[in-house]
Amino acid sequence: MTPDRLAQLTGLRHSLHQIPEVSGAEEKTAAYIATYLRAYAPDRLLTGLGGHGVAAVYDGAAEGPTVMIRCELDGLPIEELSDQSYRSTHPGRGHLCGHDGHMTMVAALAEDLAAERPARGRVVLMFQPAEETGKGAPAVVADPAFGEIAPDYAFSLHNLPGLAVGQIALCSGPANCASRGMRIRLSGRTSHAAAPQDGVSPAGAMAQLLPGLVALGGGTDLGPDYALVTLTHARLGEATFGIAPGEGEVWATLRTVNDTRMARLIEEATALVGKVCAEQGLGHEISFDDVFEACTNHPEAVTVLQKACERVGLRVAMQDRPQRWSEDFGQFGKGAKAAMFWLGSGEDQPQLHNPDYDFPDAAIPVGAGLFRAVVSELLDG
Repeated sequence: MTPDRLAQLTGLRHSLHQIPEVSGAEEKTAAYIATYLRAYAPDRLLTGLGGHGVAAVYDGAAEGPTVMIRCELDGLPIEELSDQSYRSTHPGRGHLCGHDGHMTMVAALAEDLAAERPARGRVVLMFQPAEETGKGAPAVVADPAFGEIAPDYAFSLHNLPGLAVGQIALCSGPANCASRGMRIRLSGRTSHAAAPQDGVSPAGAMAQLLPGLVALGGGTDLGPDYALVTLTHARLGEATFGIAPGEGEVWATLRTVNDTRMARLIEEATALVGKVCAEQGLGHEISFDDVFEACTNHPEAVTVLQKACERVGLRVAMQDRPQRWSEDFGQFGKGAKAAMFWLGSGEDQPQLHNPDYDFPDAAIPVGAGLFRAVVSELLDG
């Protein structure tokens, strides 16, 4: 990649970095991306996919498979801590997971494909909404317009702090854990703080549930039986000294390597809540949000990525354990041969979702080049 082109793409990332929008609200980001893509004359440009999703389609000269390269549009509801000139202009929101960098690398393909269409098949550049909540990919797949561009192969990446900038890592098989948020609402009866015996407080139930839910975790580290329960929020009654509480909430994130273990963990957690509430004379409601199914790399797609790395002279480190964090990219793997790889974003880089995280611009040509090599591997022979 020439210095001028890298400077252009760096400018794109910095512009995107300044306008982070949270999941489901990526209107400005989607419009910015759509305008950028139009300059590179896709054969079709789809907008509004599954919310604010954008897809640019480049057709080859002959029949062949459809290859989708996917990235994410959304930022995070976290205040950015940065003195960079391109820091977020949206208070309380930041591109602190690197999706600005991911978008830039996928957008870089538009210029390449505008100059030279694939020999066969077609390429879909997918800018997906709402990855952070797990709602985006299912909504895109369910959108009728997606049926017109449904891929045979799907590829994505995520940057990985702790790995040297530009280094590539790849899993064969499980790639990202399943997870979901469990919201438990406990209902009893308030009473005067001077007569707590006249009410039904959730305090005792919460005292049991907080350690009890955590204790459901275990299993071999990131093996098939691995399970983790992380407490993320708890609330008891109102902030007052005069009322013994009559309601409370506990939020926890359930995490497993595979969907089968997740189903069992849900059963275990639900049974525990039911048992404790029955003993304490409490009503309860359980709901789930931020639902991510496990993400598994298809062996054929993994082979394509390995060959693409060879094409551009990149060494790929094969890993035998998935990432603990979750991804909704696995939804595309239900209908396509799909794989995600990891792109190093720095050994000393702050972790994803940290307030001082910032995607490294030096990684842009590596990710963009590898995506282009994937397209060539499948569509150019």
